[in-house]
Formats: sequence, structure tokens, C-alpha cells
Amino acid sequence: MELLRNLLSRTLGLGGEKPEKVLEELTLEGVSRFLQSERCKNVVCMVGAGISTSAGIPDFRSPGTGLYSNLQSYDLPYPEAIFEISFFKEHPEPFFALARELYPGQFKPTVCHYFMRLLQDKGLLLRCYTQNIDTLERVAGLEPERLVEAHGSFFTSHCLRPGCRRQYGLPWMRERIFSSLVPKCEQCQGLVKPDIVFFGESLPSRFFSLLQSDFQQVDLLIIMGTSLQVQPFASLVSRVPTNTPRLLINKEKTGQSDPLMSLMGFGCGMDFDSDKAYRDVAWLGECDKGCLELAELLGWKKELEELVRKEHAAIEAKATQGGSGKAGGGKDEAGGGSQAPPPKSGGVTETPPPLTQWGCGIK
Repeated sequence: MELLRNLLSRTLGLGGEKPEKVLEELTLEGVSRFLQSERCKNVVCMVGAGISTSAGIPDFRSPGTGLYSNLQSYDLPYPEAIFEISFFKEHPEPFFALARELYPGQFKPTVCHYFMRLLQDKGLLLRCYTQNIDTLERVAGLEPERLVEAHGSFFTSHCLRPGCRRQYGLPWMRERIFSSLVPKCEQCQGLVKPDIVFFGESLPSRFFSLLQSDFQQVDLLIIMGTSLQVQPFASLVSRVPTNTPRLLINKEKTGQSDPLMSLMGFGCGMDFDSDKAYRDVAWLGECDKGCLELAELLGWKKELEELVRKEHAAIEAKATQGGSGKAGGGKDEAGGGSQAPPPKSGGVTETPPPLTQWGCGIK
């Protein structure tokens, strides 16, 4: 009975006393002081498409100019088909035509990406969980060990034939995409697909193998540029310990408590405004600006701005030397793209949600 009472109190807000605040104040200043304290040793970042929009990556939703408006040219039975694994296996041409517009190598990481790089360099970043397939986290210098690409990325590709599964790298796939060729395996002539999660595919095993330990160790959770509408990614915010502060940097508040979904284990449970709020902070605005403000409070702003300047200059120099005239490169050769097709629930993508969930902005 006590267990049930505690569960109802935690998920439905029935009974129970107001928890003790874990931040001195529920503001960005309060988060900055916590981040600088001895209590904060492991930071986990959860990021979505909103951290890449300032890089110039096109979204899917803008009327007339967004990719969603222009998918009619691909002669699809319905827009989401371009991201369905069953359709791709029969008709790969539309996806690879779209991939030429989204392909890594055309965009530079944003202030948000380099803020996470600073967290890593200062020994604070436990892990970055990203919904994006643009590989900009890699370009910004996040170590592969610190990165979980929850919806995959263009960084590697594999032959789809079960008996083969040969792996190919980013340059190999790019050469074929920009030659307007459907990539075929050199070993068996099977179809080769970038390792992004399509509807009907499971999330990477790395996502599930790390989240159990990561979300028990985390001292501070920073959520940036995501609507927190897509499962199972969105449910991660409810996995942190009850005394772990959570900071949302986004254009609008999201992930707030849904009692029914919380009871089912999928609720985010964010509480920014009630009289019981004790650990959640929302900073509303452009993600880059939010990271700059937090960096200033931490005394890192000049360091962050210099890192962005230096890394962008290196990317531009590499692009010029390569004769491509495009940004790219960095620690790993990558950059650009859009958010991967998300699963509705569980670990497998099923019936496609509205294509707006693929958009690079914040819904």
C-alpha cells in the first residue's frame, strides 16, 4: 500500500509533501551555480533538431520551401513513405535524391554543439543523447564514447542483405549519392543504406545498453532543441533520480507532466510552474542564445566564442583545401542533415507519425 501511495504521489501529484529544492533558485543562474558545485560531476545532454537550425539545415515544415512541401516531386504514395524501410527496399531512389539535399558535409556545428564540447573538455559530459542524424556532434569534436546517436546517423552505412552486412564509410556513400547512383554493395550487390533509423527499424543497441547506467549516474540533465514528443527518447527525462535538476533550453516549454503517461512509464514529468516545482528550469528562446547565456554565467563565454571561431575557421580551411567549397570535416568527416525518423513507442519504429516530427525546428 505504501508503494502504491508513493507511486500515485510521484506520478499524479496526489498527497505527499512538496520536495525540497535541489537548486538554490529555479533559474538559469541557479543551474549555473549547481553546475559549478561539487555536487555536479556528470552531465547528460538530450538534444533534438532545434540545436542545428542555426547551422542552416532546412526544415521539413516551412510552406513552399520546406522539404515536406517539396516531397511531391518524388512521386510518393504518401510523404512518410520516403522514410519507411519497406518502401525504401523496393524504391530507394526517392530517399537518395532527398539525401543529396541533406547530406553531411554542407553545414557547420552551432554554439550548442560547441557548448557540449566544452562540457566534455572540462570533464563534465557523461553522455550526449541526440535525435539528429546530421553528425554535427562528431564534427564539433564530441568523442564517440560520449555520444549516443539514438536515431542513427549518416556516419556509417551497411549492406541490407542479412548474410553480408558489409560496412561502408561516409566518403564512400557520399560519392555514390552525389553521382546519382543507388549505392550497391561491392561484395554482393545488395542495397546499401545509411545507418539511420527508418520507420520499421529498431533503435541502435547502444541506446539501450547505456541509458540504464547513464540515467542513474547523472547529476544534471540538459535538454535542448527537442519537443519531447517522440518515444522512447522523450521518456528518458523521467529516468533520472528525483534529486537531479533538469534544464530545458528550447523555444517553448515541453515535456510537462502528463499524469496518465507518467503512470504508464512514458511521462516526462517536467514541472516548471506549479507550487511543487523543485528542480526543473525552462529557458525559452533560441538554443544558441541560451547556451551563450549559460556560458556567461559560468564564466565560459569567451572560451566558447573562441572555440566556435577557431573550429569554424578550421572547417572552412579544410573545405577550401579539399576543393569542395562546403563546410565539413572536423574531428570526424561529417556535418548536415536532419532529424532521424522517430519511433512512436518502444524500440521499433512502427506506423509513421506526422512528418512534422522530422522537422528541424521546435514544434
